[in-house]
Amino acid sequence: MLGLLLVLTLVAAVAAAPTLTFTYTDVHANKTALETDTYAVNDAGVIAGDYVDSKSVQHGMILAGTKLTTVNHAACSAITGTGGISFYGLNSKGEAAGWCTSAKTGLDIAFVYSAGKFTPVSFPKSNGTQATGINDKGEVVGLYLDSANATHGFSKVGTKYTDISVKGETNSVAWGVNNAGQITVYATNSAGGFDAFLVTGKVFKKINNPGAGTTGTIVHTPAPNTKDIDGTYYDTAGTEKGWLLHAGKYYDVVDPGGVSRADGLNDKSELVGRYGSGTFGGTGFKAKY
Repeated sequence: MLGLLLVLTLVAAVAAAPTLTFTYTDVHANKTALETDTYAVNDAGVIAGDYVDSKSVQHGMILAGTKLTTVNHAACSAITGTGGISFYGLNSKGEAAGWCTSAKTGLDIAFVYSAGKFTPVSFPKSNGTQATGINDKGEVVGLYLDSANATHGFSKVGTKYTDISVKGETNSVAWGVNNAGQITVYATNSAGGFDAFLVTGKVFKKINNPGAGTTGTIVHTPAPNTKDIDGTYYDTAGTEKGWLLHAGKYYDVVDPGGVSRADGLNDKSELVGRYGSGTFGGTGFKAKY
C-alpha cells in the first residue's frame, strides 16, 4: 500500500507541474503604420524594430510605451522589407544594434544606435555586415559575408572581431548575446535544414526544438541574465512557430492572430515577435508569460 501511495503521489506531482500561459498584446508603432516589426525588448519594456509608414517607407523604431522614436540613417536605401533600416537587438542602456542596405554600395551596413548617434560595425574585409544582438557590456553579434558571399557569424568585443562558424555546416548566423557572453547561433546542415546552438566560449550546444521537422530550428535571443531563450521552428507540416525555452522545457509561442515568430526576450518574462504574412500584413506583438 505504501508503494501504491508513493506512485500516486508522484503521478499527482507530475500532473500538477506548472505550465506557461502567454498573454499577447498587439504592438503598433502608431495609428497609421502599415506594418510594425518588433525584434527586441529590454527590461524597461522598450521595444526596438522597424515600421512601415503610410507611404510605404520603412523606418527604424524605438518604442517606449506609446512614445515612438523614428530613426533613419542617411546612408540607408529608402526601401521596405529585407534591407530596410531596422534594429534587432537592444540592451538596458538603450543601445540598439541594427543594419540596412547602403544606398551607395548596395552592401549591408551595420551599426549601434544610441541617443541619436550611429557607431559603425563592420567585419574586416567583408562584403557586408549585419548586427543583430547587443548585451549590456556593448558586445555585438551578427553576420558578415565573405569574399564569396558566404555567411558567417561574428562577435565584436571592444574593437576585436571574431568569426563564429559552425563546423561542418554552412551559412552561420550569430543572432543574440547575453550578459555572460553566451551567443545564440544557427546554421544550415548538410540536409538543408537549420540547426540551433548556444555557444559558450568554444563549446557549441545544440538547442533544436524537439517539435521541428526537416526544416529545423532557428534561434534568436537569449535573455540578458536568465537561461530563457527564444526563436522560431518549423513543425513536421512546415508551419512556422515561435518557441521559448524556459526552465529546460520548450513552449510554443503562437499569437492567436496566426503564423508567429518569436524574436526578442528580456529578464521580465516578456518577449516580442511578429505574426502574419509580413509585407504590410505583419503585426508585432508582446507576450507576457
